Amino acid sequence: RGLDERPQPAQLGCVARRPTIDVFDYLDYRAYLRDLYVAKKAAGGTFSFRAFSRRAGLRSPNHLKRVTDGERNLTREMAVRYAKALELVGDSASYFLDLVAFNQAKTSVERNAAYEGLTGFRDYRRAHKLDVAHAAYHSKWYLPAIREMATRPDFQPSAKWIAQRLLPPISMADAERALVTLVELGLLVKGADGLVTVGEAVITTGAETRGLHIGNYHRAMMERAAASIELVPAPMRDISSLTFCVGDDGLRRIKARIQRFRQELVMLATQEQDGEQVVQLNMQLFPLTTRRGEEEALR
Repeated sequence: RGLDERPQPAQLGCVARRPTIDVFDYLDYRAYLRDLYVAKKAAGGTFSFRAFSRRAGLRSPNHLKRVTDGERNLTREMAVRYAKALELVGDSASYFLDLVAFNQAKTSVERNAAYEGLTGFRDYRRAHKLDVAHAAYHSKWYLPAIREMATRPDFQPSAKWIAQRLLPPISMADAERALVTLVELGLLVKGADGLVTVGEAVITTGAETRGLHIGNYHRAMMERAAASIELVPAPMRDISSLTFCVGDDGLRRIKARIQRFRQELVMLATQEQDGEQVVQLNMQLFPLTTRRGEEEALR
């Protein structure tokens, strides 16, 4: 019912006939470069920061080190040079370029566009199957709803039954894919008898995509809140807002009160014995103006 934003440990792996350090196993290009450098040094030979710079046609002998340490970013042109120097070709080279764009994106729109590029690679989906499922869970409003719907005593793991009971209804194909995703994530458990029950898995996301997935989840749910104004009769919803002026201390106290209230609601929900309807509660607190003294810094 809540979102656990704790990062999972990075997972590295190998695939048949590819280099031991496979670019498709990574969602952080700096981590890929660091691990590749260590692996090449351990294998012997003449690989070094200076040798890499010569191969990439770079003037700075420690350019690679500064990039892996996070001191420098890569432009698109420089990323192309890196890919060639690393002898990446085909999909591997294209993935590396998209990975650089993903890691260095400055806005959520750019980050989502770059992530969509990454997920287009079959080898990415192979190496990050769980992350793909997480992305689906956090971007589709009806996945959390179906997971909660499974607690109803009359729940049926039928795509038709589920699709017709969501508000608004979804297609049977979407409902079928949703069931598969929820089982993959361990949020639903399918028994040998065909019955589906709610699993105990906690939703966690990797450090590289955590902010992306959580942001997409909140955007999807805020869109559902806006749609409910026309879709749901007023007696069945409560949508209100407040606008007020506070200082830093007041803001901290309000956030703490919201967090306590959210915890109380989770406790109330766990005490429900005969749930009939899945509901969504969104809480948003955000600034509408700058703070005193910040105006000049933002010009």
